[in-house]
Amino acid sequence: MSNRRDARSWIHAWWPVAAGAALIAFGSSAQFGTDYTSGPLRWIWQSIFGPISNVRWDLVHVYIRKSGHFVVYGMIGLAWLRAWRLSLLRMRLLADVALAVFGTAVIAGCDEFHQHFLPNRGSSPWDVLLDCCGAAAFCLLACAIMRSSRPKRKRQLTLDDESNIVV
Repeated sequence: MSNRRDARSWIHAWWPVAAGAALIAFGSSAQFGTDYTSGPLRWIWQSIFGPISNVRWDLVHVYIRKSGHFVVYGMIGLAWLRAWRLSLLRMRLLADVALAVFGTAVIAGCDEFHQHFLPNRGSSPWDVLLDCCGAAAFCLLACAIMRSSRPKRKRQLTLDDESNIVV
């Protein structure tokens, strides 16, 4: 019975990481290269903001794609953070953040390595750095939120046997 419960808690903790890795593997395909995403993203952009020149669109498209990297890998970093927090109950929060960023770096590195072999995709260590920055930013923001929402411990003054105040 205990093994079954342990397996369920492990799956509960780690399925978001596996889902994020699968999402990255899917998005790392040739069908999500710049040549395929430009048209649909430009249509959405122009539907919201109006016409845009080709030169300007090229720059906007890069910003959209890089922002996507930052946000998606930030979410994956949060999935890693959650998994480590649920798995390593006695670890310090910043140690869990470091493990989350490291896990994100592994996925990002594998993604860039895979893209190196695709004809319409590029591979760059700068993308891995951007991905890790997204994970670190999202995890540190989560830390700040967790720490600020935790109730403050009240310092209680008590008297010990010798009538000394103990804090």
